[in-house]
Amino acid sequence: MTPTTISDRLARRKLRNVRERIIESMLFLAASVSVAITVGIVVILVKESVVFFQHVPLWDFLTDTQWTPLFSDAHFGILPLLSGTLVSSMVALLVAIPLGTIIAIYLSEFAPFSVREVAKPFLELLSGVPTIVYGYFALLFVTPLLQKLIPSLPGFNLLSAGLVMGIMIIPYVSSLAEDAMRAVPMSLREGSYAMGATRYQTAIRVVTPAAFSGIAAAYILGISRAVGETMILAVAAGMQPNLTWNPLEPAATITAYIVQVALGDLPHGSIGYQTIFAAGLTLLLLTLAFNVLGHVLRRRFRQAY
Repeated sequence: MTPTTISDRLARRKLRNVRERIIESMLFLAASVSVAITVGIVVILVKESVVFFQHVPLWDFLTDTQWTPLFSDAHFGILPLLSGTLVSSMVALLVAIPLGTIIAIYLSEFAPFSVREVAKPFLELLSGVPTIVYGYFALLFVTPLLQKLIPSLPGFNLLSAGLVMGIMIIPYVSSLAEDAMRAVPMSLREGSYAMGATRYQTAIRVVTPAAFSGIAAAYILGISRAVGETMILAVAAGMQPNLTWNPLEPAATITAYIVQVALGDLPHGSIGYQTIFAAGLTLLLLTLAFNVLGHVLRRRFRQAY
């Protein structure tokens, strides 16, 4: 082997290493973008919220039962907005989690290939519908329908908004849950069949527990999507802060209030304007709590199975 051939090989290897380093650096930069954006959001919310809490005591913010920051007799209790957010999210999750899980089990374990290939794109098409369309669907179709069953139901209420929001979340839950179930090794199913289990027993007692870490991730995504939804609640639930745990009543949510103030005429830097950052920080902490809870559940079930 001549020295020229050896030097050519070393040059090609060096060039390949340089390319790999460049690609690795680009991938690291791309991964760092999401971290940088998250840190930037947290810094802005905390910085602006500190200014708010210099005027409003934290205890009053957490315990006051009225939220009237735009009135002359201002109150800054986050509980009315928090209750509206939690009630609407609970109604949505009571729709999305059971239906999404059932659909995922059917598509993964029972549906023929042709049915799955047709049903899944149509199901995921629901996630592409603009949320403002869902809002008017809740206001103009679901609410009148519910009023036939509940005559005392007001025109704006958390129930219709939550139901439609649950329909919107179903594709997120079902798609991720189905992917998690289909990732379960076929050997587990075959072992279950060999023990005499039926298809239903295998799906419920073998596949679902084995895929629960991925299913829990789908649930957490659904919860985060429900907590952060804006336009459906702004259109169909009403914009009046109301401390209630009754889904048949109108109420405002944290996101709906942020939209209301952000599009208003409040001067930048005023205490009324600063409330949107305190409300946003509360929403961020609420979402973080749900994600931490989901992470703990995933770890426990992953260790168990």
